[in-house]
Amino acid sequence: MRRVILPLFLMLGACVPSPSSEMPSRAATQSTASLPALKSFSAPRPVAPTRSNADIGRDFLELSFQLESGRKLQNFSRFEGPISIRVTGKPPSTLIPDLNRLVHRLRTEAQIDIARVRSETANITIEAVPRAQIRRHLPKAACFVVPNISRLSDYRAARNKRLTNWSKLIKREKIAIFLPNDASPQEVRDCLHEEVAQALGPLNDLYRLPDSVFNDDNVHTVLTGFDMLILRTYYAPELHSGMTRGQVAARLPSILSRLNPRGDSIPPRQVSSTPRAWVKAVQTALGPGAGHSQRVVAAGEALRIADAMGWHDHRRAFSHFAMGRLTQASQPDTAFEHFRLAERFYSQTPGTELHRAYSASQLAAFAIGEGKGTLALAILSPHLAIAERHENAALLSTLMLLRAEALDLEGRVAEAQSVRLDSIGWARYGFGADWAVRAKLREISSLSPLK
Repeated sequence: MRRVILPLFLMLGACVPSPSSEMPSRAATQSTASLPALKSFSAPRPVAPTRSNADIGRDFLELSFQLESGRKLQNFSRFEGPISIRVTGKPPSTLIPDLNRLVHRLRTEAQIDIARVRSETANITIEAVPRAQIRRHLPKAACFVVPNISRLSDYRAARNKRLTNWSKLIKREKIAIFLPNDASPQEVRDCLHEEVAQALGPLNDLYRLPDSVFNDDNVHTVLTGFDMLILRTYYAPELHSGMTRGQVAARLPSILSRLNPRGDSIPPRQVSSTPRAWVKAVQTALGPGAGHSQRVVAAGEALRIADAMGWHDHRRAFSHFAMGRLTQASQPDTAFEHFRLAERFYSQTPGTELHRAYSASQLAAFAIGEGKGTLALAILSPHLAIAERHENAALLSTLMLLRAEALDLEGRVAEAQSVRLDSIGWARYGFGADWAVRAKLREISSLSPLK
């Protein structure tokens, strides 16, 4: 299950847990008109995992045999045989093309026998409904996935019964995914990737994973090379529904050697587990229900725990990034130092190129605010291609708009206008509604001392 992030925390909506039912879910922009047409990404370019198979095997077991609540799962569960997937409700125009791309990736990269159908007997049903209907059932969720039902109208009666209890599931046969049809195209797609991945495979998230959608930091929003390897392993012929953790663990080394031979030659990295106290502090700092002062205290606690744990990885960086966002308005100098430290720790952690792009957007914003266009351009330059490769239109458009402001500062006005215009198509995919796109344009324009 995904945890809630502040609305502007990563320039995207985020996923949240259902409060009591352990349903994997994601938290929620609007429609279109009058601006340049939205853009979409072409062929995916996932990056293969660069960790050892020993580490990946450990990750696989923790992802597959535990819910995010901490509850252990006694049995491995998956679909057996070909998997069918269908769409019902009133899907937005971008959902079907994005689903087709995802199904193609699952077939070619994860080697899963999955196909779109129209039949009511489909294994996975994606129902597109207004977000208000979703929140009527789970007030803090934008999308979620449930076993053994196929319609949202069935959920309320089934939610507290054994039928929809993931921990009781032995074999997956019918699963429903509920997505908003009035969110931004990117939010719908992000929900699609996360919920389909959880319908097919792991139900847990791990903060220690830097290169996965199975991570509550919500940095990655489309399935990564690591995620595809996890799903391909999930459907390896050596495994089957009902196996215990010990039985799966015994077969994993040979499976990973076959699927990821390069991982056998990479030495394992000692990565400590993530204490529940740190998770709770981050959720308080970035989730719903807390006042600003409580959030700042919680972010400070997350930093204290990260320091006590001796972390120098993306979790330490994430703690600084969170504090930077929370102090940005009231203590800009303090926030800048936290963003600088976030970039420092991200730079020390392999597989955090996308994380660094987020840090770069904050550091570039500070540079623009100080009228330092050349510095902002230097900060932004390496990260535009990163955002595009990871298919993050909201981040890409933000970086482009920041670049336009930096170009204006350097007197390159025509070039700035061209970049700004080009960014709008990505902003329409990333942020959705015209008002949201225009708000982002105004927000970034206001950073410049020229304006």
